Amino acid sequence: MILDRLENAGLYNALGVEIALALDYLRRTDFSQVPDGRYELDGDRVYAIVMRYRPKPVAEAVWEAHRQYLDVQYVASGAEHMGYAPLNGGLPARQAYDTQKDFILYDAKGDLFEVPAGAFAIFGPQDVHAPSLAITPEEAAAEVQKVVVKCRVA
Repeated sequence: MILDRLENAGLYNALGVEIALALDYLRRTDFSQVPDGRYELDGDRVYAIVMRYRPKPVAEAVWEAHRQYLDVQYVASGAEHMGYAPLNGGLPARQAYDTQKDFILYDAKGDLFEVPAGAFAIFGPQDVHAPSLAITPEEAAAEVQKVVVKCRVA
């Protein structure tokens, strides 16, 4: 897992062309002008999902991991908590892997961290994560705009 601010995104270009493409898209796009939806950057190899929502309480966290894609999750406006737990601990699966949607759900507890506007997190297949969580009960009422760029790894 990587957590950083968008102004430092160039430091991660060496991680691969897909991640470099994702971070470049995030740097050059004014998301206040972009409607919610899916945007292909390189077909199904790299695509972005722009969304607006209200974060959910931490008690409703959904812990997930992916096998075919890694996530670059960028908070364009607002702020949220995200959770992280390493997959190497033999976490019990709560729901079997869905090949169509590329996710597996886990019964996990992990570390929570705040992701403010302008920050991004990169989650690889080894990273169980719980996105879209409210920082405080009051924050659940505040809208977040987030962009998730999916980068194919398998």
